[in-house]
Amino acid sequence: MDYPKSVRIVEVGPRDGLQNEKKVISTEKKADFIKRLARAGHQTIEVTSFVRPDRIPQMGDAKELYPLLSKIDCDLVCLVPNLKGLEVAHSLGVKEIAVFTASSDSFNQKNINATISQSFDRIEPVIEKALESGIKVRGYVSTAFGCPYEGFIEPSKVAEVAIRLHKMGCYEISLGDTIGSGTPLSVERVLAEVTKGIKPTQLALHFHDTRGMATANIVKGLEFGVSVFDASSGGLGGCPYAMGATGNVATEDLLYLFQSLGIETGINLEKQIEASTFMLNDLGKVTTSKFLQAYLTAKDNHGSLYLPTP
Repeated sequence: MDYPKSVRIVEVGPRDGLQNEKKVISTEKKADFIKRLARAGHQTIEVTSFVRPDRIPQMGDAKELYPLLSKIDCDLVCLVPNLKGLEVAHSLGVKEIAVFTASSDSFNQKNINATISQSFDRIEPVIEKALESGIKVRGYVSTAFGCPYEGFIEPSKVAEVAIRLHKMGCYEISLGDTIGSGTPLSVERVLAEVTKGIKPTQLALHFHDTRGMATANIVKGLEFGVSVFDASSGGLGGCPYAMGATGNVATEDLLYLFQSLGIETGINLEKQIEASTFMLNDLGKVTTSKFLQAYLTAKDNHGSLYLPTP
């Protein structure tokens, strides 16, 4: 199979990974976590979101956190829901933001109290203002492979939303498997529709591993020429508005997969593990990453862990 020679992993652990945790991590520890991820070699890290603290208190320190990251040499992405959030982000010197909507009206109503159409009314001025200010914009489409309220979503509807975001000026569109219900066949069907209007090189895939299908879905994405994948350290995260949506696919599992296929990531696996275990230990959580579980078990038993060569 003619896979891409290299891929970019967008590390979403500091934002998407922590926003659903009951424990609120200190600003200093978040900064330390992000710096460890940068040292591991990540090119893009989603660090925080400028949202209402009463809605997502775990992200309530965005204004204090971002200035602590000024010396990090990689792209730092901040989620921005509205013009007020953009104004704060711009004042802090944020160079890249992410905006979001869904391909399901029901999910959008639960998430942001708006229909898809109403969400675009909010997003469009944010994108316009950001681009005028020289800020790059990344777009998220939630429920691209299934909705917790509506179930199956027509691939043509996903494509319509994604293409509209792209035309508004988002340089990259991330298609999200919000409840982890995607399969290689559904990924194929969605990408077949979306790539009618957006090149695979302008797409990213964001999978949750709720049903254990994330890595299989990513291989299907590779077959379509997609080379950007969102992942979270140690598998942290989930969607607070989707019941049963367990963690994002673990960064470690992706690194293992890509190494087995001979695909370059630019990320040091050992340093990635150090960053993940740093945060997992602070949270008192056991990782959902199959690779990291095997690695830590082998390490505890003084064994060695087989790493694949393509």
